[in-house]
Amino acid sequence: MKWLQTMKVAALSTFIGLSAGTVQAEKLGYPEKEELTFGFIKLTDMAPIAIAYENGYFEDEGLYVTIEAQANWKVLLDGVIDGRLDGAHMLAGQPLAATMGFGTKAHIITPFSMDLNGNGITVSNAVWEEMKPGIPKMADGRPVHPIKADYLKPVVEKYKAQGKPFNMGMVFPVSTHNYELRYWLAAGGIHPGFYAPHKGDISGQLNADALLSVTPPPQMPATLEAGTIYGYCVGEPWNQQAVFKGIGVPVITDYEIWKDNPEKVFGITAEFAEKYPNTTIRLTRALIRAAMWLDANNNANRPAAVKILSQSNYVGADYDVIANSMTGTFEYEKGDKREVPDFNVFFRYNATYPYYSDAIWYLTQMRRWGQISDDKSDDWYKDMAAKVYRPDLYTAAAKSLIAEKLADAKDFPDFATEDGFKPAQADFIDGVVYDGTQPNAYIDSFNIGLKQGDKI
Repeated sequence: MKWLQTMKVAALSTFIGLSAGTVQAEKLGYPEKEELTFGFIKLTDMAPIAIAYENGYFEDEGLYVTIEAQANWKVLLDGVIDGRLDGAHMLAGQPLAATMGFGTKAHIITPFSMDLNGNGITVSNAVWEEMKPGIPKMADGRPVHPIKADYLKPVVEKYKAQGKPFNMGMVFPVSTHNYELRYWLAAGGIHPGFYAPHKGDISGQLNADALLSVTPPPQMPATLEAGTIYGYCVGEPWNQQAVFKGIGVPVITDYEIWKDNPEKVFGITAEFAEKYPNTTIRLTRALIRAAMWLDANNNANRPAAVKILSQSNYVGADYDVIANSMTGTFEYEKGDKREVPDFNVFFRYNATYPYYSDAIWYLTQMRRWGQISDDKSDDWYKDMAAKVYRPDLYTAAAKSLIAEKLADAKDFPDFATEDGFKPAQADFIDGVVYDGTQPNAYIDSFNIGLKQGDKI
């Protein structure tokens, strides 16, 4: 595969360049920029940043970091672009969208994937009561999971027949939550709508059965309670908050929509990485160590992590609300708490490695729903992924940790053979198989969504 050979050579040459500048005789060079400011949104999956700070991993790298909560994802992205922030906890789709020019155009990269899973879809109590009768039950009367959107479809159709729009919330147009909610709805025969940026329509509601709109994560429960939306897709702790407040029922986790799906990334500008290569490797090392700590000894450190995250300067939700998902359980309907040990994954399953195939999945969904207006070749998807996702930087950081015996090689991909593409994945709620090397064939496999040759 010519593209792959080219990428391997590029990655190798980048690593050799890094080796000359930052890893000399297994010793890292000094950080070019020591004082850094990182942004985040108040979600539990910002944990690697908080832990790298609280456990002193940033300081171990000679980095003196300030961490600042941001009002919303746009403010956060703009802060990285204009230099107010040196890096940030980002939606996986944000660096891709920015680099290709959907929204604000800027070349953003990621050397580090922050986690797997971590989201859920919640509906209001009223909607749940309408869904519930049709859902199969276990012997103890609890619903059989996963709950498909098939059981929501009659509710949406009833609302449409009454002339009432069925409104749902997601956190940002290029968020994992938007694509997961759309995926779940479409798998159940509910059209989530198209975007048409070439026509100036970025509502994402063209031809929609359910109308999706942006709501900042911490505001989701209150917006649901007010009746403005009937359901939402968000990260924790805002699904569990709905349970604790008694205003809604989480019906499915993203783990059940796509098992071990990539979630957030750590984003920096390409310019930052080029100007401060030592700093880039060092901050990546600190984040890797934090992720390792979060998953160590079968999540033994999670209660301590929850205590940190519950602080007002981080997530600021009650300890019990955060612990409900962060410590290996997830509560659906009130009292229906189930074991979900992989609801939050920060390091195992190579969670921190920035796979090209992860990036390509997001790009296929952008095309499926019209955010990418025109057909693109398979190579275009692969080239765009390689501009943004930087396993070469991750590899340099990981190898230096292994060399210093701060990490074990067996816990990482085999860097000698890793090509950045996961094997074909079949663990989706609709059973459709995803192969990152065949993006157009994948796009064409769905019943609902744009296909090759289609344009709104």
